[in-house]
Amino acid sequence: MPVGSITRGTTNTNRLRRVDRWIADSPELRRAADPLVVDLGYGASGVTAFELAVRLGRARPDVEVLGLEIDPARVAGARAQLAEVRAGRTHFPTGLAVSFGLGGFEVPVPGGRRPAVIRAFNVLRQYDEADVAWAWPRMAERLAPGGLLVEGTCDELGRISSWVGHGASGPSTFTISLRLAGLEAPSVVAERLPKALIHRNVPGENVHALLVAFDRAWRVQSPLSVYGPSQRWIGAVRLLKDDGWPVLGGVRRWRLGELTLPWTAVAPAA
Repeated sequence: MPVGSITRGTTNTNRLRRVDRWIADSPELRRAADPLVVDLGYGASGVTAFELAVRLGRARPDVEVLGLEIDPARVAGARAQLAEVRAGRTHFPTGLAVSFGLGGFEVPVPGGRRPAVIRAFNVLRQYDEADVAWAWPRMAERLAPGGLLVEGTCDELGRISSWVGHGASGPSTFTISLRLAGLEAPSVVAERLPKALIHRNVPGENVHALLVAFDRAWRVQSPLSVYGPSQRWIGAVRLLKDDGWPVLGGVRRWRLGELTLPWTAVAPAA
């Protein structure tokens, strides 16, 4: 039996574009011997799996996407959508390497293949915080060697997003990705933190300290807004780095409204 519970299944076109863009740039995908990617808990529509295949295909033309859902009705619905794709009645390529199956956190893959990447988005958000402790390793153990689990959440339009990158040995990175146009403060992400962090945004916790410092850096760099919000974001990220936060990546990623740090920088206090 699939492991997990049926959740709301809210799905919107383009909702996961930010995390898809990040996965497409990841070395775990680009260097994978077998670029199989699992879209775990895709929801009421298979569209996120189709979009994932298109976006990742620009980096790995041989990518394959397997959408898994715990609800048999959603699997049937996604397969019906796939038939429309195959018939050329959508804007997606008819030969898109996408399939759908029944499954949960046990991540069943036909033929014993092990995915290079598992994307589990807006799934654990609807579970209890305590469930993260068993769900993360349960998914990660299904990865191919050197594989990547990406678990996180976003708002309904995909403008506010955050996620954890997790390898075989545990969580390794934490990323914030925001739409910069009209952004008032980076701490808007507080409402869309991953389940492991969303209840930790309180004094004394690392993620709270990060958001306080980031809001301060955003205010300090407000003069740069005359050059556009991306320049202000880049300036704020540089200030965080100068203040000792172990910021990863460089300007190429920062200008997209991203900030990535090692997981240890935001991990819950013991």
